[in-house]
Amino acid sequence: MVAIILVAIFGYISLNRLPIQMAPNVERPTINISTSWPGAAPEEVESEILELQENVFRGMPGVERMSATASYASASIDMEFDADVDMQRSLIEVINRLNQVPGYPVDANEPTLRIGGRTFGNAIAWFAILPTENNDRPIVTYLDFISDSVLPKLEQINGVSSANAVGGRAYEVRISYDPYQAAALGVDLTRLSAVGGNFSNTSMGTKDVGKRKYTMRFESKYDYQALSDYVIEWRDGLPIYLKDIASIDVVMQDPSGLILQNGGPSIAANIIPEAGVNLLELMDDIKAKVIELQETTLTPAGLTITQVYDESLYTNGSVDMVRNNLILGMLLAIFILWAFLRKKTPALIVAVAIPICLMGAFIMLDVFGRTLNIISLAGLAFATGMVLDAAIVVLENIIRHREMGKSAEEAAMIGSQQVWGALLASTATTVAIFLPVVFLKDEAGQIFTDLALTISISVIFSLVVAVTVLPAATVKFIHRGDFSDKHSGMWRKITDFLDGLTRSRTQQISWIAGLLLIPLALAYMLRPPADYLPEGKRNFSFGGISTPPGMSFSVAKEEIADVVSTRLKPYLDGSKQPKLQNYFFGVFGSRAFVGFRVKNPEEMDSMLQIMNTEILTGIPDARGFAGRRGVFGGGSRAGRSISVDIQTEDFNELLRVGQLAYDKVSQLIPQVRLDTTPGLELGAPEINIKPNDRAIAEAGWSRRDLNGVLRSLGTGAFVGEYFDGNKRMNVVLRANHWETPEELAATPLYTANGDVVPLDELTFIQRTAGPTQILRVDRSRTLTLQVTPPSDMPLETAIALLKQELTPFITERLPEGSSVSYRGTAEALDAALSSLSGSFLLAIIILYLLISAMFQSFKDALLVVTTLPMATVGGIMGLRLLDWVLRTFGESSQSMDLLTMIGFVILLGLVVNNAILLVLRARDAEKMGMSTQEAVSNAVRLRLRPIFMSTFTSIFGMLPLLLMPGSGTELYRGLAAVIVGGMLISTLFTLVLLPSLLKLTGKNQKEQNIATI
Repeated sequence: MVAIILVAIFGYISLNRLPIQMAPNVERPTINISTSWPGAAPEEVESEILELQENVFRGMPGVERMSATASYASASIDMEFDADVDMQRSLIEVINRLNQVPGYPVDANEPTLRIGGRTFGNAIAWFAILPTENNDRPIVTYLDFISDSVLPKLEQINGVSSANAVGGRAYEVRISYDPYQAAALGVDLTRLSAVGGNFSNTSMGTKDVGKRKYTMRFESKYDYQALSDYVIEWRDGLPIYLKDIASIDVVMQDPSGLILQNGGPSIAANIIPEAGVNLLELMDDIKAKVIELQETTLTPAGLTITQVYDESLYTNGSVDMVRNNLILGMLLAIFILWAFLRKKTPALIVAVAIPICLMGAFIMLDVFGRTLNIISLAGLAFATGMVLDAAIVVLENIIRHREMGKSAEEAAMIGSQQVWGALLASTATTVAIFLPVVFLKDEAGQIFTDLALTISISVIFSLVVAVTVLPAATVKFIHRGDFSDKHSGMWRKITDFLDGLTRSRTQQISWIAGLLLIPLALAYMLRPPADYLPEGKRNFSFGGISTPPGMSFSVAKEEIADVVSTRLKPYLDGSKQPKLQNYFFGVFGSRAFVGFRVKNPEEMDSMLQIMNTEILTGIPDARGFAGRRGVFGGGSRAGRSISVDIQTEDFNELLRVGQLAYDKVSQLIPQVRLDTTPGLELGAPEINIKPNDRAIAEAGWSRRDLNGVLRSLGTGAFVGEYFDGNKRMNVVLRANHWETPEELAATPLYTANGDVVPLDELTFIQRTAGPTQILRVDRSRTLTLQVTPPSDMPLETAIALLKQELTPFITERLPEGSSVSYRGTAEALDAALSSLSGSFLLAIIILYLLISAMFQSFKDALLVVTTLPMATVGGIMGLRLLDWVLRTFGESSQSMDLLTMIGFVILLGLVVNNAILLVLRARDAEKMGMSTQEAVSNAVRLRLRPIFMSTFTSIFGMLPLLLMPGSGTELYRGLAAVIVGGMLISTLFTLVLLPSLLKLTGKNQKEQNIATI
């Protein structure tokens, strides 16, 4: 009793200490390197940044794949490593190699690194910051205020890794010059780059003067407002000031995108958590801090903040669902115990094993540093029925001895000792089959470790409880009463029936052949195609839109953002159904995105259909698609996207074949979601300027001199940084006179030799088109076709179809030396299937060897293992039946995803328990002198009650997860169907197969009267 109280106390403490999260912590072996270069085109980013970085990473150990993307003004490299690589050591190696890069452009920022890839998809909360009704100031002007006054306070919360803001515009010091005025005054524009050297002071050290030491400083730093008096040059005894040709102002940077919240402009802020935090507690802290910020910081500034995404909502719903189903499963299991025993006290004694084992599981999860999440909670729910097996066997055996007239003490001792060997064998095998899963290092292994640990720990505790607590409890609480078995007549009838089915040698051989071959054939024919991780049914959707290449910011706002907002307005105000709770829309560069939640979560599927058929269609030259946000995080290996990489040397040929492949996939898979990286056309309009080297040399310049001038004629030339005591701003030199390429060509330039020439005499200017993005995989230019099949098509089916139809189609149209490969979820699915199948096979081998050691017989162990095919086909039939019901009576389906596949591993530990009980009892009876026929009949009659009790408690304990609706049930339904189907079929047919095998291989065959037909 003391031990039970201690376990309950420490279990409760551990339960309160365990962090609560939505999904397990998955360490994705990826390092992301991001480098920004304001104003740079993708081709310059590729040549000046990406290619240099790729060179230093060549031959880096442990790298499986390196994907690099050059976009406008930014470069990004994702390095994917082997699962068993030490990521901290790899991070140090990456930093060391980055230091070997020869150099970056002067106005490029230093690269930033992050383990685990990009973090946009890892946010647990998103907030929309909007101006109040009486605030007319544009929200985009508040970015610096939010970055300085809001984000730092959010990052101070314990458990927050970072907070980021998107949608505003930062400030810069802009020197706007007039090239015509500069030419008229004879100002060589190449000299203006020296302006940047006037934004810093100079320390001159110290000097002892008399008794004091003085610090010496040269305050050469200009205040930007005083910079207008900067003397460019001195001519004819008169100065030429910067103000003569330019104006200096602090202005907002050019718009690069916008964020709309419910149709109005806003700034979006997100929060990225640290690994292993308690999601629910962290979210409470975040909400409390947001309320404080609203009162103390945002309201005085005329702003309001609204949370538009909360990951804890689905987590709370899932936790509540599993908790309720856990309680319901416990009650159903207790009812089954009472139905078989027809005694309240014994049923309650067995039921005590459930909370004790669960509390023990909490303690060990805390010791191992795990979290409570939808996977570990599912393990607890599945363990509800499993932990009763040992208790049922012990209690049933003790009661059986009490029914024989023995005293309480004698029955408790003999009853527990008699089944100790079988219980140890079944517990050891259950734990052993999960060991391969625990040691898997890929993403699937990391996700299922919590499930394996939870079940293994619970089963170990159940054995300890069954052989210690239960016998003591029976002695103390079960003293007298009617111990006659109310169902003894039924057990005899079932035993006689089974004995009649397996009496003759012909019958035995027929049953063995049929029950081994037929399940194997059915399993092969009925095996569903595999899928990756389930997406879940979260009330949050996220979609993307590919905008036409080169679309300007103003056009993107008018033709895409405003159009989508107008279409969504009726659903937001409720004039059309389903009603939206909120939505946000963003446009940045050539990409747009939309996210939304519906008022009634049950209507999300309907809204997705409307979004994809009405809202995101009919936009000229744009393609859009929305889908549910997955439960298991972001990244290239999350969700259901198949990445098809096409590689060839000719970039134009790559785009041509990519367009053909796009059309082919649309024909192969109806309702498919397609996207490409980069776009399928060189559609970004370019003004291509090439140097006239002879004219440049005659002007007394070089290409380098002209390069700086041209930068100032575009987005602006970076000339330095200015710090005003509060924030640091870029100083940009920019001309502001031209609107058309013709005006640019006519721009006058005062050259080094004293002449004034138009720009088109020094260069060749033409209009052309270029890429909006360049993708490089393993240092080769690549076009990636991202294929997301419809939800009712398993990934394995889609991948097989693509490899069979699409791969040869592409290969025929590409020149020699080209390649087509599959990565992302397709690659992850192959790796997961390989590791899980290997773990399944290894589990069977471990299972066989353990049983052999405990039985001291390889033959008897083989008898136990022969029950596995029936369990497997039962699980497949249960899964197929669930899928048929969902497709027929609902609007969903059930695929064989990785979480469902774990059900087959769990089945291994469940179904062998019954077989171990039968085989061990039959062999013990044979050793006592019974004939094989009598020993098998005796084993069946004595073990029918514990077999049916353990089977039905396991099945009814899992029925709530299979049948009850709620958040998260879609994750576990398939797993529960596999276990319920496998347990039911295997139990029914094991009672025919094992007696046949035992009689055929019995040790006392000569004492039988073998019937012949």
